[in-house]
Amino acid sequence: MDERITWDDYFIMLAINISTRSTCIRRKVGAVIVRDKRILATGYNGAPTGISHCTEETCLRNKYNIPSGERHELCRGLHAEQNSIIQAAMHGVSIMGANIYVTHQPCSICTKMLINSGIKKFTYRLPYNDPLAEEMVIEAGIDIVIINSEQ
Repeated sequence: MDERITWDDYFIMLAINISTRSTCIRRKVGAVIVRDKRILATGYNGAPTGISHCTEETCLRNKYNIPSGERHELCRGLHAEQNSIIQAAMHGVSIMGANIYVTHQPCSICTKMLINSGIKKFTYRLPYNDPLAEEMVIEAGIDIVIINSEQ
């Protein structure tokens, strides 16, 4: 019998699959919020419902040549972590004490939201250069797991 994958690998693979729904032209990100090995909410990055998706011509970050990790407010899209928090709120699902699995390390804006929503553990695959996010995670006592799977 084949060895089963770990729960962390399972949920990271789901986040990767969820990222394929992303409408962002710069980076595809997926997120899964989990508690007690049960999925509570998911999200991917992209424009809000009812707003047209970005194109090479309409992407504000491309238009103004904004480097990655800077000026997050100059973007039409929501991050995957934000969309997963919103999904949970829309359906009345508490995410207090849950874990989030994300394809990429959360930025400082998402980190603040995740901390205040009660998320206790971040598991992600790809690092993101955001020293403020890293400082807040340490100060808040959030557990971090980095998964370097080839999935």
